[in-house]
Amino acid sequence: MALFQDPPSTAEEIERSKPLDIPPDEVARMDEREWYERAFRHDAAQLTVRAVVMGTILGFFLALTNVYLSLKAGWGLGAALTACIASFTIWTGLRKVGIVKGSMTILESNCMQSTASSAGYSTCVIAGTAAPAMLLIEGRNLPWYVLAPWILCCAALGVVMAIPMKRNMINHERLTFPSGTAAAVLLQSLYTESKEALAQGRALLWGGLVGVAVPLLKDLNVYHGEGLLPQQTKIFDWLPKRHVRVLDPKAHELADKLTAPSDWLMTLDHGVALVAAGAIVGLRVSLSMVLGGLVTVLVLGPIAVSWVWTNANGDVVAAAGGPGRAWKDIGTWYGAPLLLSYGLVTFALQFRTIARAFRSMRRGPGGAEDARVAQVEVPARWFVLGTAVAGAVLVALAQLFFQIPAYYGALAVFMSFFLALVACRATGETDITPGGPLGKIMQLTYGMLMPQSYTANLMTASISAGSGLASADLLNDLKSGYLLGAHPRRQFVAQFLGIFTGTLGTCVGYYALAPNAAAITGTAEHPSSFPAPAAQQWKVVADLFKVGIANLHPMARDGIAIGLFAGTLLALVEWALPKHKKYLPSPTGFGLGLLLTFFTSGSFLLGALAAAIYRAVDRKQADRFVIPIASGLIAGEAVIGVLVAIVNNVFLG
Repeated sequence: MALFQDPPSTAEEIERSKPLDIPPDEVARMDEREWYERAFRHDAAQLTVRAVVMGTILGFFLALTNVYLSLKAGWGLGAALTACIASFTIWTGLRKVGIVKGSMTILESNCMQSTASSAGYSTCVIAGTAAPAMLLIEGRNLPWYVLAPWILCCAALGVVMAIPMKRNMINHERLTFPSGTAAAVLLQSLYTESKEALAQGRALLWGGLVGVAVPLLKDLNVYHGEGLLPQQTKIFDWLPKRHVRVLDPKAHELADKLTAPSDWLMTLDHGVALVAAGAIVGLRVSLSMVLGGLVTVLVLGPIAVSWVWTNANGDVVAAAGGPGRAWKDIGTWYGAPLLLSYGLVTFALQFRTIARAFRSMRRGPGGAEDARVAQVEVPARWFVLGTAVAGAVLVALAQLFFQIPAYYGALAVFMSFFLALVACRATGETDITPGGPLGKIMQLTYGMLMPQSYTANLMTASISAGSGLASADLLNDLKSGYLLGAHPRRQFVAQFLGIFTGTLGTCVGYYALAPNAAAITGTAEHPSSFPAPAAQQWKVVADLFKVGIANLHPMARDGIAIGLFAGTLLALVEWALPKHKKYLPSPTGFGLGLLLTFFTSGSFLLGALAAAIYRAVDRKQADRFVIPIASGLIAGEAVIGVLVAIVNNVFLG
């Protein structure tokens, strides 16, 4: 069977490629045998060159978008829905002007979104976690010839690890996989209500055009090394100034200092990507982020700059080096442990999900094995071969560049399969992929096995986080294809091809945005544009095992204990009161607010408020257009922001 197909050309082929007459919700209730008889579109065009090319191009730019957003705010956004809208709109426009002929079929679009999602989402996690954490610790970036194959192999490992899980979770248990189901419903809607699709496409385009203008105006160094517009505005400096006691590093004593809100980075950022992200995540998370930021600025920061301690070397140090450094010098030690304990406790409380994941693997896929199934499903030998090759390369890279013994590298690959299994189960049931907690489990494991090696701590964790995310992303996309009657083996190939483009886009974006540690830590003149909050969390855990808790500032030690307790308590409260969860502060938002610059949290809140007002005025219109507009704003600023960073570093630096 040839995997790649030609686009439909005859009337009969076009008819076979039309959307199913059966709605996705009805397909979702079918058992495997009924699905083969009524829903499976064996001969319909799916894996075509044009579908993969479109997915590859969109995936490259979506990878830039997610690297930008993960370094900005520790967030990654699923790429499938954005790719569906963008692809449909672009292809329709190209067809109208005569550049291409014929419409892309619904199953071609499904393969396209698999490639784009794999490229734009599943390859980006390491660029927001382990790579910048290594940069913060070592002061220099991993070379491209190490980072690129590492990202590629982690993503490949995750894609092939999902193979033995697919039939069980999708065909037999029929787990929901909400994002995959949403993508199928969206595609069905696009191909039956094209006017709606074009309206959403125009919203995405206009958002993108606005986003494009932002980095050109504020980031491109065309005027004495600065942009035409300032990065931030000091809109809160009308508030009263505060006297604080700050350590003078030369005199080694405290001195009184009058500080304005802007000294604590309480400013208005002029970017739109974070505003758009706030519109997507909503008021609960955004308000909690601002609450965490206010705690850092008003409570922890003033205490930290005046809490003087003499360390083991006899140096007099404060918990924070100044108001502008409070978010990273002390907020991190409260926020990161809170996020760590909240994630792990929440994960542990899903014990039923975890147990079901392992029971399902013990049972095996079940069902009748016939020739049709053997030809359609992804063969088990691909899983064996892919895991062996990707795992062996990771073990070799780990030993060669990170001094991780081969047996410990092999253990990390082995553990990652079971962690990916749990990640896929959690995603299928809740639409939440616990990549952070799974990475922390690996960090804690290797913190005990190799306590003095931060490279082992960070890079083994990146294997579990990267592969778990890639596995869950593949199953989300295969769920979409299942509901549309797609050929799973062809869709797997489309997904696998995406990780190559995604690796390229991820590396280009990462090296452009974070060429050195100052891009993350900021300088005295310029606060950090890319604080990489997820990397800050990973670094805290690695530091704990590397330097030992006794060598930390007392306030940082207190912060670890308080953060761990608060995260555990908040997780238990949410678990005990599930119906009241929406009225409680978001622990994730609050923790991020503690370790992010205040203007980042403020931007999130602006976007969330704008989206809430839009929904209050016209909920139907808001439900149609908030996601496309926000996605366009993020993509426009992120893609041009990466290009501007390259121009600044290469030509205008």
